[in-house]
Amino acid sequence: MEQQRKEATERLLSSQGHDNLFYSEENDGVGVGDGGLVAVSNFTSILGLSILTAACITFGFGCAIGYSSPTQSSIMEDLGLSVAEFSLFGSILSIGSLIGAAISGKITDLFGRKLTMWILNLFYIGGWLAIAFTKAPWLLNLGRISLGFTNGISGYLAPIYIAEITTKHVRVMVGSGASFMYVVGSLVHWRTLALLATIPGLLQLLLIFFIPESPRWLANVGREKELEAALLCLRGDKADISDEATEIKNHVESLKSFSRGGIVVDIFQKKYVRPLLTVVGMMVLTNLGGINAFVYYSGAIFVSAGISSMVGLITLAATQTVVGILSSTIIDKLGRRPLLLVSSAGLCFSSFLTGVTFFLKDFNWWDQGSPILAFIGLLMYMGSYALSAGLPGLLVSEVCKLFSPMLLQLFMFLQLFPINVKGSAGSICNFMGNSTGRVVGYYFNFLTEWSSAGIFFTFSAFCCANFILIATMVPETKGRTLEEIQASITPSSD
Repeated sequence: MEQQRKEATERLLSSQGHDNLFYSEENDGVGVGDGGLVAVSNFTSILGLSILTAACITFGFGCAIGYSSPTQSSIMEDLGLSVAEFSLFGSILSIGSLIGAAISGKITDLFGRKLTMWILNLFYIGGWLAIAFTKAPWLLNLGRISLGFTNGISGYLAPIYIAEITTKHVRVMVGSGASFMYVVGSLVHWRTLALLATIPGLLQLLLIFFIPESPRWLANVGREKELEAALLCLRGDKADISDEATEIKNHVESLKSFSRGGIVVDIFQKKYVRPLLTVVGMMVLTNLGGINAFVYYSGAIFVSAGISSMVGLITLAATQTVVGILSSTIIDKLGRRPLLLVSSAGLCFSSFLTGVTFFLKDFNWWDQGSPILAFIGLLMYMGSYALSAGLPGLLVSEVCKLFSPMLLQLFMFLQLFPINVKGSAGSICNFMGNSTGRVVGYYFNFLTEWSSAGIFFTFSAFCCANFILIATMVPETKGRTLEEIQASITPSSD
């Protein structure tokens, strides 16, 4: 087997015009004819640019989510919005996300990853410009729903692209757009903040010219020559991509041979029931656990608890960043699943603690200490949120993210579902997650008037249910390729 690999590598090098190179078993790389050695790295400049492009998408995702929190009071004052009108503005992001989520898998599979990025940029930049220059609430909402549409697709597109271009040995940390919004939004006018949020989209427009298409998508549509070219681009001209290319092509072909319906029917095969229910359950329970309420309205929550919005949001951003960096450094030691469990437990406890705070406040008990408890509860919740967000690409694409544990579930499904059903699975999971996110985002302000303590206790209960689901249903994906994970959880024999 090793001899065959050596011969295949040397044939590939020769076909690419590298006749002076040969396979070096001792160094697990490619040797040079004069006895030197060319190091073949898992991380190339093109791979770096490709990941940076996806990072721009995820950063913009976080910007859209975090925008409403620091700008609530100023937007309501400048445009004369009522609480109900601002609740619509905050939650309408989820309506756009529902639309995008419904078609995310199919549009990404139809047009490819790169062309979809181009399309999304139009909606992303246009949405922020509409918000920045609005004079009326309808244009404000139109811009917000455009950003939601972008998020609905990019929440699937970014992790799937990273998952399909990286190897299991690559680790990446992506910055948090939500944290950026919290900090900068506390210091600048809301219109200026909207203009600053266009920067990730503009940068991405430049980077798209230099990145390759996803090798797995190319294999799925039968463009094998472009597949090999994309792999060489990502791994380096002197890298041995023969095994990886063969593995991808064989995996895609085997999936096609087992495909019955070819489109949506495939996802409803018995072997995909467990991963589908697992990921949908995680996404629904995460949203019902209050994540959209905390992210959209954290500034208002701080104020209602007796804490300065600016101090709270800046501290919150710092906490998310520090915890996210920490999670990316310990992920390989602890594994993805244990970190998810710790995160879910933290979300459950912190929601309960926040509920206790408002319970004490409602009865005017411990007036001096309750704001401190609220501050600890909110920081712990968002810290736990960032802890699992540090995995997004891990449990799912071996990539660390910093801002959205919701994306962790998206990344998770990317590793649990093979290419032939990934589009259908993506649309279903994304749609269900955004549906519940819309409900929580819109009704939160009204439910706090009913019972602030009660709503946080309810969030805690859903987080507890999510912990149980993860403990019983979620597999470990550490150190395993996409194909290995999919083969272990979705056996071909039915």
